[in-house]
Amino acid sequence: MTVRPVRRPGAVLWAVLLASALLAACSSDKPKPTPLQPLTPSIAGKQVWSADIGDVRFQLGVPVRDGKIFVADSGGTVLALQADSGAEVWRAQAGATLSAGVGSDGRYASVVTVDNEVLVFDAGKLLWRQRVPSRVVTPPLVAGERVFVKSVDRVVHAFDVLDGRRLWTLQRPGDALTLSQAGVVAAYKNTLLVGQGARLAALDPLRGTLQWEVPMASPRGTNEVERLADLLGPALRLGDKVCARAFQSAVACADAARGALLWSRNAGGTQAVGGSEEIVVGADGADRITAWKTATGEVLWGNERLLYRQLSGMLVVGPTVVFGDVDGYVHFLSAASGEPQLRLPTDGEPVIATPVLAGTTVVVATRKGGIFAFRPN
Repeated sequence: MTVRPVRRPGAVLWAVLLASALLAACSSDKPKPTPLQPLTPSIAGKQVWSADIGDVRFQLGVPVRDGKIFVADSGGTVLALQADSGAEVWRAQAGATLSAGVGSDGRYASVVTVDNEVLVFDAGKLLWRQRVPSRVVTPPLVAGERVFVKSVDRVVHAFDVLDGRRLWTLQRPGDALTLSQAGVVAAYKNTLLVGQGARLAALDPLRGTLQWEVPMASPRGTNEVERLADLLGPALRLGDKVCARAFQSAVACADAARGALLWSRNAGGTQAVGGSEEIVVGADGADRITAWKTATGEVLWGNERLLYRQLSGMLVVGPTVVFGDVDGYVHFLSAASGEPQLRLPTDGEPVIATPVLAGTTVVVATRKGGIFAFRPN
């Protein structure tokens, strides 16, 4: 994992790879993954289709819109697929290596290259490209005929989706260090929500002005690395509630209608949380899984059977929690108890994207570029 120190205008921007002693959660010296135990399925489920794109070396988001999913590989191939069948809707080429995954509103799709170029496609046809000053690892948000892009220095850019005209840019004073991992850029009604360090900020999407912000965590540590607590995407939207993990620090939920914190619980971890109106669930740095009550943050259950298996972000589908691991297995746990219900294989490569739900289909993506769709019963 990369942490990117940023100095303000006129100074130098560079990347520092942290040693395992500084950031154990991302270390290659982690204990070996806990072996999987035999499992007798208690629910039924099956793979219904799969597709191959290409190797993915960034944090892939898989947006779902109008019955379609949108994916991209590192080489620059961008695809729209039918969520129920995997049939290809359209295919496009960015013509460059990508640094961030796809954002889409169902018609327009946007990606970002390693040269900091924002590209927008309309049904596979390239409309425009615009450069931003800093590296981008968070998938763009396409909403309201605008494209919103957040770079690793936490600067937010807004573009007109039709012609690429830059509408506004928000740059606020920030910390010297920022996290090079996909963060929070999301829509809430007529508000744009973005992560600004450990704060959830609400912006006017027309002007880029700040409406409110909520501290989701209180970072502690003896140095700037230990105090890193950027909000990790994708955020979990549950009506007026927005929940997210602050990197290696906390899990929290806010009331987006009032701009108020509902609860925050100390919980280290590096992957996004999932949830429902009843529970919020996520894994910590050692892959201990914890479920909290959505309304209060009270701990409901824990599961330590999958330690060090490099679990993905979580998805809650009705009574089931779904996520992937380093060996490409997709796990299904009871949302009520955390007990394992089902385990299904993919291609043996790490599951790198938080699973998404498209109708009755759960879609996951692997590092090798495998897209797999499952239907649990």
